[in-house]
Amino acid sequence: MSHVTGTNADLVARVRRIAGQVNAVERELTADASCTKVLHLVAAVRGAVNGLMDEIIAEHLEAHVARPGLSDEERAEGAEELLAVIRRYAK
Repeated sequence: MSHVTGTNADLVARVRRIAGQVNAVERELTADASCTKVLHLVAAVRGAVNGLMDEIIAEHLEAHVARPGLSDEERAEGAEELLAVIRRYAK
């Protein structure tokens, strides 16, 4: 994923925050917290993962589909890769 090198630190920071959120879910489940509290935490994790996915999709589009100078073949390959990921994510 060399095209996101400039934002890797930001992406890693987001992943670490997500890991912290997942750990919070585990702690609350272990502590026998209320369903409502756990559901709110899980919803926050889902939102954070969706935000991370959006950021990486945008980076992919810019680097592998919309970047000037790409050949038609490169654009098609970038679009196919992205479509495969979106289909898997949507399941």
